[in-house]
Amino acid sequence: MPRPAVLQPARRLRSALGTTLLVAASVALLAGCSPSGADPSTTAEPGASGAPAATEPGATTEPSPVETVEPPTPFEIACDALVTPDQLYAFNPNFGAAPDYEPEAATVVTVATDAAGTACGYLNQTSGELVEVAVATPSADALTGYANDAATSSNAVPTYGTPPEVSGYFEQGGSHGQVQVFTGDYWVVLDSTDFFEPGDAQGLVEAVISNLPTS
Repeated sequence: MPRPAVLQPARRLRSALGTTLLVAASVALLAGCSPSGADPSTTAEPGASGAPAATEPGATTEPSPVETVEPPTPFEIACDALVTPDQLYAFNPNFGAAPDYEPEAATVVTVATDAAGTACGYLNQTSGELVEVAVATPSADALTGYANDAATSSNAVPTYGTPPEVSGYFEQGGSHGQVQVFTGDYWVVLDSTDFFEPGDAQGLVEAVISNLPTS
C-alpha cells in the first residue's frame, strides 16, 4: 500500500504555484489601472495645468497708465475790450455790436467751446454782414495742433505778424474768409463774408492782437 507522505510535496508545489500566479495577476491588474506613460516620481509644476497660478499674498496688478489731456485755460474778455468801439469804427463805421450773438463758423465754435475761449460778434448795421472774432488759450499741445492744422489748410500771411512771435494764416472757403493767428499762448480766429482776401481783415487783426492781455 503506497505511503501518503509521497503526495504532500506535489500539493505544496501546486499551492505555491497558485499563490505565485495570483500575486502576478494582481500586480498586472494594478499596473493596468495606472495612467499610460505616467511617472509616479514626477509632480506637476504649479499652474502647468492651464489654471491660473495662485497669487502670492500681498501681490497686486499694476493698472495700465491712462493718458491725460491738459485742459485749456479759460479765456474771458469783454467784446468791447477785444475790439474797442473806436477800433471797430476805424474798421468800418457801419459795424456795431451784434445783439443775441451766437458763434456760427465751425472754427469759431471750436475756439469758444473746445478751447474754452471767448467769441464776439460785430454786425454791419447796413448790410447785416457778421464779423466773428474768437480768442482762446489752449494747452501747449493743443495750440501746436491747431497751428499745424492752420498751416496745412490755409495760406501764410506775413503782414499779420512775424513768426515766431506772430503766425498768421488766411483761408477762403465758399463765401467766407477766415483768419487764424497764433501769438504767445493765444489762438485768434476771425471769420466773415466781408473777408475776401487777407488785407480785408488786417485792421481788425492788428486791433485784436494789441488788446490781448500780456503775461
